[in-house]
Amino acid sequence: MKRILLALGASVFSLALIGAGVVMWGMNALESYGKTPLNLQQERELDVVKGMNARTLGKELMKEGLLSEGWEFDWFLRLHPEYAGIRQGTYAIAPGDTLVDLFAKLLDGKVKDFSVTLVEGQTVREWSARLKTAARLNWQEDAFLAVLKAEGDSSGLPEGKFFPDTYSYHAGQSVTAMLTQSYRKMQQEIEAAWKARSSDSPLKSPYELLILASIIEKETGKADERPLIASVFINRIRLGMRLQTDPTVIYGMGERFNGNITRKDLQEDTPFNTYRIDGLPPTPIAAPGRAALMAAAVPAKADYLYFVSRNDGSHVFSKTLSEHNRAVNEYQRKQK
Repeated sequence: MKRILLALGASVFSLALIGAGVVMWGMNALESYGKTPLNLQQERELDVVKGMNARTLGKELMKEGLLSEGWEFDWFLRLHPEYAGIRQGTYAIAPGDTLVDLFAKLLDGKVKDFSVTLVEGQTVREWSARLKTAARLNWQEDAFLAVLKAEGDSSGLPEGKFFPDTYSYHAGQSVTAMLTQSYRKMQQEIEAAWKARSSDSPLKSPYELLILASIIEKETGKADERPLIASVFINRIRLGMRLQTDPTVIYGMGERFNGNITRKDLQEDTPFNTYRIDGLPPTPIAAPGRAALMAAAVPAKADYLYFVSRNDGSHVFSKTLSEHNRAVNEYQRKQK
């Protein structure tokens, strides 16, 4: 009897050892399962929508072939109950990411960042076209005007009032939040430029500075020329000369502009034709960047009244009309 009991005890002990071994093997297998890379060849987006939990996420991963089907996922979740707290959003997953890596992102809410660049020197119409096609951005018509209204800007004129920069957002985010950030940033930049303006500046308001900066932005992309371009316009304003700048004419033409300005265009009466009006146009003609704003605020100390393009991105500056005409003949009419 004693031998039977000893044998039975030994059997139970052996079964316990085997059971413990199976459990350890299972836990190790599940840990290994969680550290195995997902079936992914290139980076892609993963949407965790409202109402999706860890279990339904697993089914979606299997459906899309990112995770092999089997018993492991359900048991993996039982081993890690903390994974029940995943957050909704759009996430980026890349080759080499494991199930553990994925859940770490989902628990921390590390959603994918998207970005869009609002280019300096472009108009609200051009920005609207860009924002409409921005990936996963919630575009709304009249978003620019909605921001102006919300910010208490009673002018209702959005041109030039939004700062050009690269802005980040999350999938599905409203464009209004981005434009609000852009508007407020432009207000800060204008205020800084206005405070830094030359003591003898003829500009009467921050808005006039913004208008001039937009013209400077359109006239040159060369950083070292902006203060010189600004000096020409400031000198003309002081002397009561018309600005006679082509970008304002082009802006006034709107969608009619086909790449060329004719003599008839220069003679057309529009609020933006600075060959026909005195002083600045009524609004900015584009979105100026920080450098153009500062150039308008602190122009170069120079006596230039004219400039003409060399057709290589740079300009020739002149103090007199005769000098300017010679430069026009050389660089525009190709006459020596």
